[in-house]
Amino acid sequence: MWYTYPCFHITVMYLYFGDDDITRAAAYLCGIMTHAGLPFARVDSTQSPPDTLLQTPCAAFVLSDYPRERFQPGQLEIIRYAVMNGTGLLMIGGWESYHGLLGEYHETILTDVLPVTMQNVDDRRNYPQGVLLSPVQSHPIFEGLPWDKPPLVAGLNEFTAKPNAKVLLNGLPLSIRANEGRMEFGFDEKTYPMLVVGEYGRGRTAALATDVAPHWVGGFVDWGKRRITQDLPHGGFVEIGTDYAKFFVQLLHWMGGTVANGEKLPLVGQSDNKLLGEIP
Repeated sequence: MWYTYPCFHITVMYLYFGDDDITRAAAYLCGIMTHAGLPFARVDSTQSPPDTLLQTPCAAFVLSDYPRERFQPGQLEIIRYAVMNGTGLLMIGGWESYHGLLGEYHETILTDVLPVTMQNVDDRRNYPQGVLLSPVQSHPIFEGLPWDKPPLVAGLNEFTAKPNAKVLLNGLPLSIRANEGRMEFGFDEKTYPMLVVGEYGRGRTAALATDVAPHWVGGFVDWGKRRITQDLPHGGFVEIGTDYAKFFVQLLHWMGGTVANGEKLPLVGQSDNKLLGEIP
């Protein structure tokens, strides 16, 4: 199914593909966008999008754990063309992102579009002791976030940044060892690029190595002193940390150029979303 969740004072929306359905992993990003008043259309992981949806003017495409095989011939070319002409493209990590478990996007045209070089083998990395998110440089995506108390994630897809791309976040795997009855804390020598941004034609591109939803999201989902409890359009709710939500809202703002139809996109807490219904 393909649903629209519009915000009436903004007509430019986000197209979100993947994360199973809204009752499962997709609840997290759907909850963030609903709370922030970001209009979006979403395609379940089991569904293929119609060409008419891909050709709809939008702020950005968001691919998150969405199987490559769901795209019909020529549809990734539609995305590439749209990004070249100003639409953003964000890929979020998961088992069916980048190379993933079975080889998803590493041999598609998106290798030219994304700001990272993907592995040609299984790129999934799991870290039960956690990976610390560490900013490399200042950026509007990070504005107002408490990086003096950074969050941990539990897994990622490994990739490398292209030469002209910018690495904004690194991942530092924790190393916790017991030594003669005392716990020793440190970091492994390995460092991963976790958020990389770039440009393709007129469009902004970004690659986030970790997931927006459990289990890889780890403690990141609870980042923030306060909690947001957001009802979902089809029932149920999601509970998340305020700084986790702010990070993704600001990432989406930046992906879409921060402005839609001459108006700044709404901040976290300013929501007037209402479900209009299924896209035919």
